[in-house]
Amino acid sequence: MAEECSVCVGIRIRPFNSREKNLGAQLCVDVEGNTTILQNPPDVAEETGKGKEPKRFTFDASFWSHDGFEDLPNGYSQALPGSKYADQQKVFETFGRKVLDNAWEGYHCCLFAYGQTGAGKSYSMVGYGANKGIVPTSCDEIFKRIAANGDPALSFEVQVSMVEIYNEAVQDLLVPASARPKKGLDIRESNQLGIYIDGVKKRAVDSYPAIEAVMEEGTENRTVGSTLMNATSSRAHTVITIEFKQVSTLEGGATGTKISMINLVDLAGSEKAGQTGAQGDRLKEGCAINKSLSALGNVIEKLADKAQGKSKNIVIPYRDSKLTRLLQNALGGSSKTIMICAIS
Repeated sequence: MAEECSVCVGIRIRPFNSREKNLGAQLCVDVEGNTTILQNPPDVAEETGKGKEPKRFTFDASFWSHDGFEDLPNGYSQALPGSKYADQQKVFETFGRKVLDNAWEGYHCCLFAYGQTGAGKSYSMVGYGANKGIVPTSCDEIFKRIAANGDPALSFEVQVSMVEIYNEAVQDLLVPASARPKKGLDIRESNQLGIYIDGVKKRAVDSYPAIEAVMEEGTENRTVGSTLMNATSSRAHTVITIEFKQVSTLEGGATGTKISMINLVDLAGSEKAGQTGAQGDRLKEGCAINKSLSALGNVIEKLADKAQGKSKNIVIPYRDSKLTRLLQNALGGSSKTIMICAIS
């Protein structure tokens, strides 16, 4: 990420799942370097007379994770020799490490995965088994960097919280479901703290196993459900916030503190009710998910317009959803934002 750039965007393409294989899905996307190429399958292009020429879109990174890999005995998926396959470590080296670099410089940071339900967002963010995603790998790297610190005048404090936004209600995943308020927690604003969640539990952690235990506890309390497109569909947006403090002891005993908020977000996927077969609660959840994702898209669009100087009086609609309100600190100002678009 260039120093003057506050937003970085990457694309990731996953393998076909069993549903797509059974439907005889055809591959219509490819990757060349940082360019993602879209083209209709030859038979469709011939039949419709459209899409014969490929469309190219260049991003900060394009990750090909569709094929060209092998599973090691421990379950980790690594690239075959000569393959362009992007494994979990490559994604972390490209984006996850930049988040930590920015946090060490004192910036608020936000990294989130965006895409349709079942597109592979949770795999990139959280991972599965030996294929750990950006979230656990970043947490491990934080404590490796702290352990490598050789400055006795510099100390670190790390706290972590984990919430989900379910049907526009903010719920603390570190609190049992039976003990949570039905209307959720309130998002408030103060001059000292900026945007914060009133009453959210923060756990102080001093090692990777400690933060891993917190994430496992929160993950068990996540709201998931089955749809026709995804058997383990996330039904809420999950936000892991790491409060990272660097405390410097100055001459004379005075101290200086640098605080960074690292937001790692696993968004629920956008949905079409006709494809997911959603009814009842699942349909209500899908409507809330789509509404908040639309609000996020509107905020990013307004921020882009403001950055390009299209208007001096642009109002950023952070208050349109709980998701954008919660991420206001991490999306605006001098913060650094990274988005991984999972496509399928």
